[in-house]
Amino acid sequence: MSAPAPPMYSEAARARADRLGLKLGRANLDVFGETLVELGRADPQLLVVTSDSRGSGKLVPFGQALPRQIVEVGIAEQNLVGIAAGLASCGKNVFAVSPACFLTARALEQVKTDVAYSGHPVRLVGISAGVSYGALGSTHHSLHDFAALRAINNIDIVCPADNAETRAALVAAARSPGPVYLRFGKAPTYGLTADDIGYVPGRARVVRDGGDLAFVATGEAVIHALLAAAELEADAGLQCRVLSVPSLRPLDLPAILEAARHCGAVVTVEEHMVAGGLGEACAAALMQSGVAARLRIVGIPDEYTVTGSQADIFRHYGLSMEGLAQTAVALLGRSGRQA
Repeated sequence: MSAPAPPMYSEAARARADRLGLKLGRANLDVFGETLVELGRADPQLLVVTSDSRGSGKLVPFGQALPRQIVEVGIAEQNLVGIAAGLASCGKNVFAVSPACFLTARALEQVKTDVAYSGHPVRLVGISAGVSYGALGSTHHSLHDFAALRAINNIDIVCPADNAETRAALVAAARSPGPVYLRFGKAPTYGLTADDIGYVPGRARVVRDGGDLAFVATGEAVIHALLAAAELEADAGLQCRVLSVPSLRPLDLPAILEAARHCGAVVTVEEHMVAGGLGEACAAALMQSGVAARLRIVGIPDEYTVTGSQADIFRHYGLSMEGLAQTAVALLGRSGRQA
């Protein structure tokens, strides 16, 4: 029997995923915890520093398997980042794990100075990112992290879309010589493709090709764009490219510019404020490169979010399959199956 469908996906979206042959996987955060144990066993210099997040960060198995490789600092995110930077300066391979909303706001000064400015190879892991905390509300949503970290030099920003990207991104981060921010949500995700290509640092990947419109998406929003593209083909005869962008820094500008040139219309999709994230990065790239394309940035608008689950918030702001399909049709000025 297959795993029960998560509430993140409507009945229509689940049916579309079934028709595409997509397999429902686990939450990326679960894959993070499992992969970290493997990395820790292979590298005795790997240390995990956490701020009372063993349970929510899926670190209980790591602590049980490698109790001498985990450091608990309690609810003190600024200390978390400072200690992680100090350990990295001594040659340790450090992963600092904390809720994304606090890691990138409460400890932003330490991220900027102790990690990025100092160049220490700390892997900052923001868990329960985006609107994963749902009805806990705006205080617990990390809709600022891309914007805040894009304004800080010398830190890679990585947001995997599915389990394959997550595992590959963690392996790459463990080998990185510099600071990395990794962002993970809590909802189970579908695998984007049948293969296990995963993540190549600084590269986007085309998970569906087409020439009418390009969805350029990151993180857990990519699957909704992929489902919307399939829905648009079935309903309106539109062929939409879907670009998964797990790396916001470095950003794969050639892939984004090529998609815009080829399709002429772009919808960016992210579980983040429309200010300062993937959409604005793409808009700036298109403008500065002189590429003319119609563009819509889909994310959380300039407001505190409505109260509800992650799925409720996605539907309300048009991040679902249905909402993205409507945005694409409106951008192209088309509706219904074309002759």
